[in-house]
Amino acid sequence: MIDWSARHQPGTALQVNVATLPALLADLRRHFQSGRGFALATLNLDHLVKLRSNPAFASAYRAHSHVTADGNPVVWLSRLAGRRVDLIPGSDLVGPVTRLAAETETPVALFGATEQALAAAATALCRDAPGLRIVARIAPPMGFDPAGPAADAAIRDIGASGAGLCLLALGAPKQEIFAAHAAARLPQTGFMSIGAGLDFLAGTQARAPRWVRRIAAEWLWRLASSPRRLAGRYARCFAILPGQALDALRARRG
Repeated sequence: MIDWSARHQPGTALQVNVATLPALLADLRRHFQSGRGFALATLNLDHLVKLRSNPAFASAYRAHSHVTADGNPVVWLSRLAGRRVDLIPGSDLVGPVTRLAAETETPVALFGATEQALAAAATALCRDAPGLRIVARIAPPMGFDPAGPAADAAIRDIGASGAGLCLLALGAPKQEIFAAHAAARLPQTGFMSIGAGLDFLAGTQARAPRWVRRIAAEWLWRLASSPRRLAGRYARCFAILPGQALDALRARRG
């Protein structure tokens, strides 16, 4: 585990604690087979920015049982700190984890996006993972508060569905805050935050082509697709890189 990203709140470590995809899938298989829940977050540079200014987000992140590296900067910073980790984006986890759910006969709930996107995503998931059982599709209302009454109602619905896995497509920080809140209430259910993963499956959002992702330029593709919305976000991400790199070097030396 590495804690160079703990800089947002001294004394409280935020750690990438799953280094490889095979290790993650092996551990999730054990959770599914034993009926134990979990909360899985995929750490990226935008999250590191938000963690500095949002105490609720930071608290929720530290409550997660599994944190992977989502984004090449997190992978590079981890290696700079002396620990190799694999790139494991949330969107890339959807297929392997739902196939694992199908193998272990773990029912799945989908939470986020819109009703139309959830229906299309469910069709795509069941086509990719024969035997997958989707027991709930919940589209939250506009202005959804991940710790408010609507969240409590959603948690009750997810629990009543019998889902052992819930895919959360709310975007950060809502999905991670909701995951921490829900995991404490439903210890038999695993919560996995996947951002736009369901929209990608439904075709309502387009992901960068594979070759763009291979050269670590997905951020540039996104920026070109939506410059007005993303320019400020990426500027804030680049601004914290020097400090994060120094923290990683200190962690390596320490």
